[in-house]
Amino acid sequence: MTTQAFFVPNVSLMGPGCFNSLPERVKMLGGSKPLVVADKGMTSLGYTARLTELLGSQGVESVVYDDTVPNPTDNNVAEGLAVYLEHGCDMLISLGGGSAHDCCKGIGLVASSGGSIHDYEGVDQAKAPLPPYIAVNTTAGTASEMTRFTIITNTSNHVKMAIVDWRVTPDVAINDPELMVDMPPALTAATGMDALTHAVEAYVSTAATPITDACALQAIRLIGQYLRKAVARGDDMVARDKMAYAEYLAGMAFNNASLGYVHAMAHQLGGFYNLPHGVCNALLLPHVCRVNMIAATERFADIADALGEVTDGLSERDAALLAIDAIETLGQDVGIPRTLSELGVKEGDIETMVANAQKDVCRLTNPRTLKDAEVAAIYRSAL
Repeated sequence: MTTQAFFVPNVSLMGPGCFNSLPERVKMLGGSKPLVVADKGMTSLGYTARLTELLGSQGVESVVYDDTVPNPTDNNVAEGLAVYLEHGCDMLISLGGGSAHDCCKGIGLVASSGGSIHDYEGVDQAKAPLPPYIAVNTTAGTASEMTRFTIITNTSNHVKMAIVDWRVTPDVAINDPELMVDMPPALTAATGMDALTHAVEAYVSTAATPITDACALQAIRLIGQYLRKAVARGDDMVARDKMAYAEYLAGMAFNNASLGYVHAMAHQLGGFYNLPHGVCNALLLPHVCRVNMIAATERFADIADALGEVTDGLSERDAALLAIDAIETLGQDVGIPRTLSELGVKEGDIETMVANAQKDVCRLTNPRTLKDAEVAAIYRSAL
């Protein structure tokens, strides 16, 4: 029997207003000067100042690095590390979505273990624990605020490095839906579909367990019920709160069962074209599901039920097909682009992206083994 591990943060704070507990948690972790990792969007919206002022009101001095970009790069990690060292910081706080969290994890890895971020691609390559780390989440999608995954773009070859290490799991994850109200509809849709992809891929993963199954199915149920509402009305606090729980549950699932070819392929789109990760996942998801269905038909039928589809009287295969149609319809309802061509993806790049996808660690737990030609066919079907 294979030993199964389960990874989550030491503490996770959920619900409206939980952000206000941040200074207390900083002090509990023994931090005196945190580096706050964010992006210009968080700063322009006033969230960065709100965080640093909250810390300052409780006597905690902080330093800000807010040059993180979507699909954070090795250069971001190096720049952020320089700020961390220059100011003598002793802990980390990330503020935002997956980009800020991933960049912050990369900074922490190099700060504690040395070398460069490129040394940590793969699984459990860190040599030492990260500095104390709190992740303040403002989107309902990536779940990077609570996972052992960090994705960093290598600027020398435009490939996203998948770093999976239990040591990068934040000590504290904060998911306050009040911080998610300002997400525009398109970002709400993309991040929500990202969470759905996490849940679906984890549920059909070869590393799934009864624990991850429970998390994945409940995440799928919540997303099916509340994503459309959150996109339609950003100030719907019930929908925002439920989506925060959904993305966290999906994170619990994939953090432990891992993912599949949707992510392996989406990482290449993000690295090559700097496209939004959630949009790439959402667009590829039904295409990969159709290919995977014969390897996990019963599980796709379960997904149909979780999405609220009526499967009574249907064969297992027909129910599975209904799940894939429901996923595609949800994406269309919330405004996800229908083709990769709309995003500027070129057929001439497919061969290179296939080669890189076949090296991505996420593919290892896909329910079906795929050859290069099959991966290329999925890209082309999505074009």
